[in-house]
Amino acid sequence: MIGMAIRLQGNLVGAALLTAACALTACQTPNLPITSAETEDSRVAASPANIASLSEVVARNPNDPQAYNVRGSVYGQGGRFQEALADFNKAIALDPNYAQAYANRGVIYRQTNRYDLALADYNKAIALDPNYAQAYLGRGIVYRQRKQALSAFNDFNKAISLRPDSAQGYYNRGLLYQGQRQHQFAIDDFSTAIGLTQNEAEPFIARGQSYIAIKDYKAAVSDLDNAVAADANNLQAWTTRGLAYERLGDKERAAGSYAKALSINKDYQPARAGFDRVGGVVGQSYETN
Repeated sequence: MIGMAIRLQGNLVGAALLTAACALTACQTPNLPITSAETEDSRVAASPANIASLSEVVARNPNDPQAYNVRGSVYGQGGRFQEALADFNKAIALDPNYAQAYANRGVIYRQTNRYDLALADYNKAIALDPNYAQAYLGRGIVYRQRKQALSAFNDFNKAISLRPDSAQGYYNRGLLYQGQRQHQFAIDDFSTAIGLTQNEAEPFIARGQSYIAIKDYKAAVSDLDNAVAADANNLQAWTTRGLAYERLGDKERAAGSYAKALSINKDYQPARAGFDRVGGVVGQSYETN
């Protein structure tokens, strides 16, 4: 891993952190869902009933910062970012030394592209708790999204050392390796992430992209099959699966995959271009299994 840090430092080329496979599929290198790793205090589903139940807890305990933090985490999982921020702000007002509330608020700022505010919150959480793995993970994601690869790499290493079960840590570090075209390192990290997650599509997509990049198309097809099985409405999974089958020479399944992507978003240009490349005909049925 020391060697990787040295190579990263020597090979940074601005914002050009895309693999050939990603470029072909217009990949977005997504983060795993917010529920999978980052909201430490809550795994409660963001349903109206659960929100109502948590609101009752807040009403009974108006001075309990943890009550606000838990509800804020659930709001965040449900995409209700303004309510989440209000709860995290309240938790921090009640307990200015509440590291988890800062880290959770950092997640919301990151999700809404307010990276400077996210970094400030993650830095505060780490200052309060230097062994808080989730804060290093979140800060690393911000650094990765800002193309500060070496800083991100160091934070993911720290998160993994503190939490060896951190699928997000391995997944995001894998994206850094992938961005440097060090695909075997990336594949190893994505494989670890797959072993630690519960059937998430994103690590399969990412590993499939690295397999495409090293021309192991059979392995890529297997991963992309798993990705669409995990999330049948994942636009990137279907598009990348189309590319894998196209490279394997199976135009029937390639066309079917691209067609499925276009049924999700008819204007998605990478899927449209792939469908045209393999001779797809609009309205025709294709094998996808």
